[in-house]
Amino acid sequence: MSDQKTILAELARVQLPDGGNLVSRDLIRALSVDAGQVRFVIEADDADMAAKMEPIRKAAEDLVKALPGVDVASVVLTAHGPAAPAKSQTPPDLKIGRHPTKQDGPAGVPGVDHIIVVASGKGGVGKSTVSSNLAVALAKQGRKVGLLDADIYGPSQPRMMGVNKRPASPDGKTIIPLQAHGVTVMSIGLMVEEDKAIVWRGPMLMGALQQMLGQVEWGKLDVLILDLPPGTGDVQLTLCQKTKLDGAVVVSTPQDVALLDARRALDMFDTLNTPVIGLVENMSAFHCPNCGHESHIFGHGGVRDEAAKIGVPFLGALPIDLDTRLAGDSGTPVAAGDGPAAQAYAELAAKLIAADTA
Repeated sequence: MSDQKTILAELARVQLPDGGNLVSRDLIRALSVDAGQVRFVIEADDADMAAKMEPIRKAAEDLVKALPGVDVASVVLTAHGPAAPAKSQTPPDLKIGRHPTKQDGPAGVPGVDHIIVVASGKGGVGKSTVSSNLAVALAKQGRKVGLLDADIYGPSQPRMMGVNKRPASPDGKTIIPLQAHGVTVMSIGLMVEEDKAIVWRGPMLMGALQQMLGQVEWGKLDVLILDLPPGTGDVQLTLCQKTKLDGAVVVSTPQDVALLDARRALDMFDTLNTPVIGLVENMSAFHCPNCGHESHIFGHGGVRDEAAKIGVPFLGALPIDLDTRLAGDSGTPVAAGDGPAAQAYAELAAKLIAADTA
């Protein structure tokens, strides 16, 4: 069976028109090898470059498919940033944040098959980490995925996904999102300075969300993941009432105090007639890298028990480890690589696909 080293050596044979190859130019992302299945992303510098690289994507896929022990090769072509504007033009400056426009009933997003929200009853349980890693894990399994950072007051997805360019707007109305690790990404954090506080009342917040859902050029997506703020406030209420959602994934740590707030989130979704896809137990166990001992820092099994009690699916237990934290801070989610944490997210993604919600 070919390993990652062998595959990268083969990909180094794929030359680029403007010099170098796929490996020397560092364009390979999220390379995974699992039981004869090889998946990776070719991440171009921008959309203009990506538009010219389909023959290169096909050549890379064919080369890998021909390697010993490879049964399936899946290669996704994406771009790190938006297309560069014409030199003679200056892109209009699109402003985010306004009062919402009138809307009759829940609406979908054009081109998007499924919309799911990742929620928690309280902060600090790793909801945003789960959102970014779930998005990447779904992309690795061949899904076309979008990630909207709906946590307006605390947007963290730009850092976690490793994107920092301001999205372009060719006409002052349409927003061109960014691309990272095979995922289409949009966040209010990309529109403001990183350290600048967003001090808005409810109507401005709702208007910004409406813009990021309706004015972003999401393209054709299998699933759009919305990373919600913690709690049960304006954002959750408006999204559930104004957006056609396939359901919610609720994240909690296993300890009792977190489960108290998770139950409030579950009750909110029940009140708003939003189906709960399932519960995720985050920070479930810590495996010591030195001795291998397993510790349950926040308890263990509480979310599984809660899921059984209320009759909703338990989607899985995710570990707490240093790699996950380092990966999030560095802008390359742990799900993009290999290892126990990446495998846990791959299993979570597979369950959502099997449930036809992603």
